[in-house]
Amino acid sequence: MRKIVLFVFTAAFFVQCASTTKYNKHLNDLIAEGKLQSDVDYTYRKLQEFHPNLYWYISKEALDYKFDSLKSTLTKPMTRFNFYKKLSPVVAAVRQGHSVVYPPTKLLTKRATKALIKKGTGPFSQFDFELFNEKLYVVKNKSYNKTIQAGTEVVAVNGTKPIDLIHEYTQYYSSDGYNITYKTNFSGKRFATLFSNENGIKDSLQFDFKFNNSLKTITIKRKKEDTTDSLSKKIKKKRAAKDKTKSKENRKKKRVNGYYSIEKNYNRNLHFLEKDSSVALIKIRGFKIGDYKTFYKESFSKIAAYQSKTLVLDLRNNGGGRVSEIADLYSYLADSTFVFLDKSEVVSKSSLFKGAYFNGGSFSFKALKIIFSPIIYSYLLLTVHKNQNGKNYYATQTSPHKVSKNAFKGKVYVLINGGSFSASSIISSNLKGSKRACFVGEETGGAYNGTVAGFTPRVKLPNTDIQIRIGLMFMAPHFKTTLEGRGIFPDREIIPTIEDRIKENDPEMNWILEDLKSGI
Repeated sequence: MRKIVLFVFTAAFFVQCASTTKYNKHLNDLIAEGKLQSDVDYTYRKLQEFHPNLYWYISKEALDYKFDSLKSTLTKPMTRFNFYKKLSPVVAAVRQGHSVVYPPTKLLTKRATKALIKKGTGPFSQFDFELFNEKLYVVKNKSYNKTIQAGTEVVAVNGTKPIDLIHEYTQYYSSDGYNITYKTNFSGKRFATLFSNENGIKDSLQFDFKFNNSLKTITIKRKKEDTTDSLSKKIKKKRAAKDKTKSKENRKKKRVNGYYSIEKNYNRNLHFLEKDSSVALIKIRGFKIGDYKTFYKESFSKIAAYQSKTLVLDLRNNGGGRVSEIADLYSYLADSTFVFLDKSEVVSKSSLFKGAYFNGGSFSFKALKIIFSPIIYSYLLLTVHKNQNGKNYYATQTSPHKVSKNAFKGKVYVLINGGSFSASSIISSNLKGSKRACFVGEETGGAYNGTVAGFTPRVKLPNTDIQIRIGLMFMAPHFKTTLEGRGIFPDREIIPTIEDRIKENDPEMNWILEDLKSGI
């Protein structure tokens, strides 16, 4: 049995390597117009088959016209990448951020990825970028060239003007609904990805920088990690002994809080801002990795023990994640028994099965799926029900929840911005609708009235191999707003400037602390 399992995984490894090589070899091949048109039809069929609220922000007539118009422009063969640029704006017209077309770029095998990492940190990864007033700035310099200061404008990279590329790509993806904060927040941070889509991964880049009206051109190369260790054996021995005593504690923290090894930071953190611990701050980067149940149980127990009077929940740049996690977190913030979500609409009883269960995964994992498919399909048939309106619904987090034992009863502030999306917008909707919190920052990138997500499988187009992500569940918070297609608006709007980034100033947090001092 052991040999059989080993054979399956070894075969899957070689199949993956072979398919990656084949894919890269034909990446720039011209695809005949008939096959391109066929993939357009396939895209629309899959959206209609899986997407439960396809015509929420665009009428069927308007979307039909966009797909028909796209087909009429495909009159000659083109590469996969050029086809991506034709198709993605049409999918983006649905105006739902979880539905996105992925650009066809060169794939790397695990071996190639390891070799690239071994070569050192890429030139883009040595900087943090943000967009302010239609200009791209360096907000953090992690490169070996320390002359580049925070607040330096990136005028061009290898001759490409950042704003030109950013403007082009804004038509290729969407937020949820009509807000623009999602794009303005992420476009600067995504510039490196956009550039790599167009030009591939580079070992060196020529940057044209501008600082205090002075222009300079600097070439940034890959940065190898410094492996030289100047510490004496004695110091290293002491450090090793110290690390050993803390290793168990550190492992637990990484497991519970969630740890990003590349960024070297934690997904969740609890801090106390005042000497008397009267203000607690919980920063959550995403509702994804880590043991969230343990984190919230221990954190709110500590907040109760310290008798904190104010809680600041920082959801800025939180792109979302698990619905089960936000429901658990809300149980520590709600002031009474609550219903967290409405029943989630799905296209049909089989759409979750065909769309989520059988999409994606390795060769060996798909084999396991086939074995368990009768059980899963039976479960979905029992849990998806047709309502009186003729629509199908899947119930998740819809039962009344009791508040947790150490639920926080004090004043709650929530920090939000355009990077607050998906699950972070859903919990914000309920906190806003229940008047449980004061919101500070800017309008969220996710919509107040819900999102189409839940399961978000990738569908591969048969002729171009381009992948499209489609949300399968229309998930709506218990509280709604009459303003359709917009996010959660802050009670106090504060938008940071490039000067704030240069000075490492947090104007939103500063306002909260001043507000507390004023006693308002």
